Amino acid sequence: MAQIHSSKFWSCILIFITLFSIPSDVFVDALETMKLKNGDMIDCVDIQKQLAFSHPLLTNHTLQIKPTSNPTDLLGVNSKIEPLEHVFEPCQCPEGTIPIIRNQSDFPTLKATSAELEYAQVSLLNGRFSGAQAGIGTWNPHVELKNEGSSALIWVIGSQSGKPGEFINAGWTVNTAENNARFLIQWTADNFVKTGCSNLNCPGFVQTSSKFVIGAPVRQISTVGGAQYELFVKIYQDKKTGNWWLQVQTDVIGYWPKKLFKKLADKADMVSWGGTVSNSKRYGRHTSTDMGSGHSPSGGYGKSAFFLFLGYGQESYIFRAPEKNILVPYATKPNCYDIHVVDETPITYGRYFFYGGPGFSGRCRN
Repeated sequence: MAQIHSSKFWSCILIFITLFSIPSDVFVDALETMKLKNGDMIDCVDIQKQLAFSHPLLTNHTLQIKPTSNPTDLLGVNSKIEPLEHVFEPCQCPEGTIPIIRNQSDFPTLKATSAELEYAQVSLLNGRFSGAQAGIGTWNPHVELKNEGSSALIWVIGSQSGKPGEFINAGWTVNTAENNARFLIQWTADNFVKTGCSNLNCPGFVQTSSKFVIGAPVRQISTVGGAQYELFVKIYQDKKTGNWWLQVQTDVIGYWPKKLFKKLADKADMVSWGGTVSNSKRYGRHTSTDMGSGHSPSGGYGKSAFFLFLGYGQESYIFRAPEKNILVPYATKPNCYDIHVVDETPITYGRYFFYGGPGFSGRCRN
């Protein structure tokens, strides 16, 4: 199977995918420029001059080049994670620089609006969590309208009673600009009221990798009845510094400094895994945008989208697989997009679940 060889909190979040352009002066100091085979123009920018350090909370921030700790990846027996260059087009900037896509105006950014963001996910609640991981099945779901999108993500959340929440997430997303899955990260300290963005569209995330392009297209895409691929993503807290690190495949990419947050400066109290779809209801009906493969969870392996190797960390910083009875499944509209956590935990797949759906159908009208 593997190629990797609540919630009321969520129901009140109403956001959709809009477009955002990075100011052109971000790339003034590019030390090298390259064009990838997929057409993306990449600028290699001095790691010390990246946008992150213009955040007022990071004015005197000391760059952390690598984590002081990294919990062991939780994988199945005989499973291994493929190299980064198998999943994404290779890109290598000079040492001391980071690669940034030149024009990100085609890529999604979350902003508050009245469109509905629908979920099919599982969560661990009311804990003290130091991270989460999964092998996220990759797909190119159909997206109906240009202000809609479909994503598969891992969330690490610091919820605050009666106040906007803090969260960071990572995974892949698809919108109509290309109808091709691209890597995505997001963060906010106040549920996008005043802070946060996607990818490197605002100061915040500190990239340390010189060979990974945040926002890059995913090359290995699953097909119904064909090959199944996964993207391995892990978000974890550095035991010493408290910064939240991002790992993609086996590579450490960078971190969200703990100074950006209040709740997450300590620990997360919730972690989640699953899919999202932005439903604009433009035609007075539910969107026909797919979640995952576009098939319901009942289709099983080879047809339905999945998350494998679910793992989470707590105070010990050791990752473990969650028992099914502590996972809280949640689907905004089960007739449109649903989720099914598999009872068994095979030694080859770990804890896993199927999720998704086609959106508008005879069972899903509004």
